[in-house]
Amino acid sequence: MYTQILFPTDGSEGSAAAFDHVLEIADSHDSTVHILNVADTTQDSVLRRQGEVVDTLVQEGETIVDDAEDRAQQRGIETVTEVRQGVPYSTIVDYAASHDVDLVVMPTHGRRGLRRFLLGSTTERVIRQAETPLLTIRPDTDMVDYPYRSVLVPTDGSESAQDALATGTDIATAEGAALHLLSVVTTATLGVDVRNEIQLSMLEESATQILDDASAFATEAGVEPVAEAIEFGSSIPQTIRTYIDDHDIDLVVVGTHGRTGFDRYLLGSVTEQLVRTSPVPVLTVRGERGET
Repeated sequence: MYTQILFPTDGSEGSAAAFDHVLEIADSHDSTVHILNVADTTQDSVLRRQGEVVDTLVQEGETIVDDAEDRAQQRGIETVTEVRQGVPYSTIVDYAASHDVDLVVMPTHGRRGLRRFLLGSTTERVIRQAETPLLTIRPDTDMVDYPYRSVLVPTDGSESAQDALATGTDIATAEGAALHLLSVVTTATLGVDVRNEIQLSMLEESATQILDDASAFATEAGVEPVAEAIEFGSSIPQTIRTYIDDHDIDLVVVGTHGRTGFDRYLLGSVTEQLVRTSPVPVLTVRGERGET
């Protein structure tokens, strides 16, 4: 399923934790791992002092990718290493596109630490731009297991969610994992009067149809979902996290945007919040209609 995996790394502790997971996936799928370091030429010090500073960044990058390559080779995993100069997020996106990468794996934060936790980070920008599915891993979690035994696909019936469903179904097939389908009915804006009760009933009916359609798709693809759940909650990300904990989910597969439209593309969305806070890896899928 994954022939070419791209692992951008800055040598941080977060990257090291994510790389362990990369090696497990690559070993299982006989993948080639592309280890990429980007010498960030947008840093103020680099702009003020080209030459020597850039050379130092490149040398540091070469050490980082060499160390990662050594770890991969100890497990017999084929690697490609490269150090490039440029803007990190756009360099990563360009590399993935030009090398026919099947999967990009990144931690949710790197050297700049938890205070910049995803928002505005390189990872968040890659999620926004990359056509390739991106697997994100929180370095501060201990709930990273492989092979995946259970895969969760939250769906709102949008086209992006359908793309995520197709990917989640493929993963369940390849890994022999149980597939969970979830539709969350948000109650945040509902009151207690009769009109809102009617609205809630309509939302539940819509969620039921969404799950029926998703289940039919998965079944036709050869995967019988083990669970089709409708959950109610004031926060969709929190409801999904609760489901993850209650059902021992190993991987969440989600589209980068939903029914609110592409104008809210990721930033401040359910997906962005879920990537920030999920205790397990999140695979974001940017479908064909995700292009700007």
